[in-house]
Amino acid sequence: MMEEKRLVEPLMSFGLTRQESLIYLALLRAGSSNGYEIAKRTGISRSNVYKALDGLAEKGAAYISEGASRKYTAVEAEEFCQNKICSLRRKQEFLISNLPKEKEELDGYITIRSDENIADKIRNMLQKAKKRVYLSMAFSLLEQFEKELEGLAAENIKVVVLTDFPKTSENRWKFFSGKAKGVKVYVTSDKKNQIGIITDSKYVLTGELGKGKESTCLYTGQTNFVQVFKDSMKNEIRLLELEGKNQK
Repeated sequence: MMEEKRLVEPLMSFGLTRQESLIYLALLRAGSSNGYEIAKRTGISRSNVYKALDGLAEKGAAYISEGASRKYTAVEAEEFCQNKICSLRRKQEFLISNLPKEKEELDGYITIRSDENIADKIRNMLQKAKKRVYLSMAFSLLEQFEKELEGLAAENIKVVVLTDFPKTSENRWKFFSGKAKGVKVYVTSDKKNQIGIITDSKYVLTGELGKGKESTCLYTGQTNFVQVFKDSMKNEIRLLELEGKNQK
């Protein structure tokens, strides 16, 4: 039951209702089935099962085969998800081409709340970086951005990381010794939930991450703030170099 709950929410992110998600899972387990069989399996009323099955077919998550009785077959999860992603990508391209163009990044300040939104903003900043990235963050929070940092290293973009894992840790992230040898790492004291990131000496995100919906960060391209934050991080790096905590 717990496993089913964990699967339903991601399915809902692909456009299915909660009930359609439950029926989709039942259909995957049962194979080709009709509404009566699925209703017996799930305990959901037949009328609701048939409504959900028709919804699945309409949304590309199930095939219908006609015979003595109408049967439904779940579209394989990878195919269903990939089709949705491709559809969203086409819509994204259309919107980017046709929506009014946004103005240059703000010189003001914006507040971003919740771990999910902050992590999305960090990924966006990393993906847009062209020259350099300075990132200060606890190791436990840093791991979720492995893919983006690997991408930067592969493009020979300068990456400097200040994080708190010990040099002798058996749990050292393979990234730092493998795919991203160009990344400069400085070992710091425990940063807890405090984070800071500067990209291309133009944009700063600073605040807290890892506190769920309570997390809050400030994002800005305001020149003076960026310069002050940049100087502060440089000073921290100088101190770490003096203390001999340079990882690479």
